[in-house]
Amino acid sequence: MKLSYKSAAIAALIAVISSFHPAVRAQGNQPIPKLGKSSLKQVIDAMTLQEKSKLVVGMGFKMPGVPPPRKDQKPQSTDIGGFKLPPSDADAYNIPEKVPGAAGRTHAIARLGIPSITVSDGPAGLRIEPKRPNDTKTYYATAFPVATLLASTWDTAVVRKVGAAFGNEVREYGVDILLAPALNIHRNPLGGRNFEYYSEDPLVAGAMTAAIVKGIQSNGVGTSIKHYAANNQETQRNSVNAIVSERAMREIYLKGFSIAVKASQPWTVMSSYNKLNGTYTSERRDLLTTILKDEWGFKGFVMTDWFGGKDAVAQMNAGNDLLMPGNPNQSDAIVAAVKDGKLTMQQLDANVERMLKIILKSPTFRGYKYSDKPDLAAHARIARMAAGEGMVLLKNNNDALPLSGNKRVAVFGNTSYNIIAGGTGSGDVNKAYTVSLVQGLTNAGFKVQETLEKSYTDYIADAKSKQPKRRNFFTPPPVIPEMDVNSLVAKEADGADAAIITIGRNAGEGADRKLENDYYLSATEKELINNVVNAFHAKGKRVIAVLNIGGVIEVASWRDGVDGILLAWQPGLEAGNAIADIMSGKVNPSGKLATTFAMDYKDEPSAKNFPGTPEKKPEQVVYEEGIYVGYRYFDSFKIKPAYEFGYGLSYTKFKFSDVQVSSPNFKGSISVKVSVKNIGKVAGKEVVQLYLSAPNNNIDKPESELKAFAKTGLLAPGQSQFMVFTLHASDLASFYTDRSAWVADAGEYKVKIGSSSRQIEETAKFNLTKAIVTERTHKALTPQVAITELKNK
Repeated sequence: MKLSYKSAAIAALIAVISSFHPAVRAQGNQPIPKLGKSSLKQVIDAMTLQEKSKLVVGMGFKMPGVPPPRKDQKPQSTDIGGFKLPPSDADAYNIPEKVPGAAGRTHAIARLGIPSITVSDGPAGLRIEPKRPNDTKTYYATAFPVATLLASTWDTAVVRKVGAAFGNEVREYGVDILLAPALNIHRNPLGGRNFEYYSEDPLVAGAMTAAIVKGIQSNGVGTSIKHYAANNQETQRNSVNAIVSERAMREIYLKGFSIAVKASQPWTVMSSYNKLNGTYTSERRDLLTTILKDEWGFKGFVMTDWFGGKDAVAQMNAGNDLLMPGNPNQSDAIVAAVKDGKLTMQQLDANVERMLKIILKSPTFRGYKYSDKPDLAAHARIARMAAGEGMVLLKNNNDALPLSGNKRVAVFGNTSYNIIAGGTGSGDVNKAYTVSLVQGLTNAGFKVQETLEKSYTDYIADAKSKQPKRRNFFTPPPVIPEMDVNSLVAKEADGADAAIITIGRNAGEGADRKLENDYYLSATEKELINNVVNAFHAKGKRVIAVLNIGGVIEVASWRDGVDGILLAWQPGLEAGNAIADIMSGKVNPSGKLATTFAMDYKDEPSAKNFPGTPEKKPEQVVYEEGIYVGYRYFDSFKIKPAYEFGYGLSYTKFKFSDVQVSSPNFKGSISVKVSVKNIGKVAGKEVVQLYLSAPNNNIDKPESELKAFAKTGLLAPGQSQFMVFTLHASDLASFYTDRSAWVADAGEYKVKIGSSSRQIEETAKFNLTKAIVTERTHKALTPQVAITELKNK
């Protein structure tokens, strides 16, 4: 039958309309495809352009203090704490949240069986609202130890166990994806979010990330490893241009991400705020697609950090699959770009497909009936255990620690009574309680000096009552000045057996730390230490310092006065109990530093260029130190640190012996064996660290680099354990920028086995007769300006 001109026109019009209107597309009695029942291609083909543009853009963000959008008004941007929030979608905003306090949601497309999934912060515990309107129940989460502490365990099994507990809370509170862990490198000790990050070393960072991701995702929920990449400061984080060489990126700043992606396949990766060599990371195709997806084989989707980047279409083209938290302008821009040919449907479909693959795995899609009742008591026990494994004993003169349980102790320092469980910002956790140090000591059987305790308790309560209300979650509470104890010290020295002084530091999202009264102790803190040390040493009594900190501080100028220093980091909600476990000897400290403590800030390799130029409002930061970050710098250039990478004391002693390599010549792989024996008087654990010095005739290289590590079991006095490490060709390789390749150079390699980067106990050698190209890469991330990088020649 022939169609008239009018009929043909109507048919054509229907065909056009059908690409936008779902009701028309479902004509002809053909069933509408459903996610999980139809192929992904069928589902994607059935989606309208508008639906695709919604799926790749989140539903917006409900932030406390931000008024909700109104449908009768033009969408407005909102300024909160100097942070410009784009307009929200009024329709989406008014859809009730599945999990109040979660960070964001994706759009549902009900007709195709695509649900909305929920994502939530945070790196040290699930961040959701603990109390809800018209609900008598509570929804507290466990505050686990921060990442700097977890890395200091050097024990991936412990970290994976933390992850399993963490993931259980994510699942039981109805969240699909956790916006964690974070693994940016400790480039500079003033980094405001260093507490969220693991280490200055990419192997430690990558191994810890893979371990916690495996633990979390064993619960059938997802993770988002972040912030990809070169997000190593908070100052001007939304706009600063990090200028970094491709070699430094691949060997230092991307290596941990590569390890984590290949070992654990996180569901998502979060792109960072900053620019990298002139382009926002969320808009760099070489970073998000070429390297992450093509070279490393990442199978999940990439999401932006909240409000990250500027150009939604450039982000889609780069392979940034989801824009969060999302606003309607972004969806409109995507629709327009497809129509204008600036974004191909093929690329948009690829973004959509990656999202749908993860949505298929989500608890929400699978219909999981979450309980809102995770086993918080069991998780608190895991948090306490992990905290004890990661605390680092920095000093222990004349066996100042452990203290016997019936000792009477005078406890000084505000933070002893107001302990810091974790950092601020999106890394904060709404927890039911935090065990203070004095509570923990009391629980362990110590007798705390009552008068001193009451003075501190009253002083802190009064100071808190006078503090202004926090403006937003970016703003940490003001620091309470240390209480003046000069009139109390002499009496306390008479009545107590020992003194404990806690030094506390907090930091978080939105700002970097300062040198004065932060990295360096304040004059009041130094006076406190001096007065307590003088009074107690005059009576022949010991003084122990506890560092309740998230990042590195200066210790060299005051450490000689005290008898012991315990680096407790920020240990989570069981903080006081975990510290008391170490101080009482119930737990033998086995933590090791995963980041270097310099003698002074000026010794840091990035001190001259952090956080960038111009000084008041940095627009760019040049990574002039190149690959010489942390111990790679200190050890190569023979700069003495206060405490080196890998350092940590124990209540017992260990001996390394019988190191053996499986062959004098490298052929595909090589095994290294070493025996570790507890030669002390109490049971304990040791961390065995394998460093490798490589031939450097062709390319500048660090003096040595960590290539493997493992923690022993709990060894009784006299007990030994054999440790075996296997090195592959990729472990020998360095990145050659001019060849776009990883190359293991021919020559002699020196294996160094030790308990820190500088405490090397055993060595061995092997040869590689011919250079090996272990991996060829694509040319990427090229700096737009020349960088004068630090060299070790």
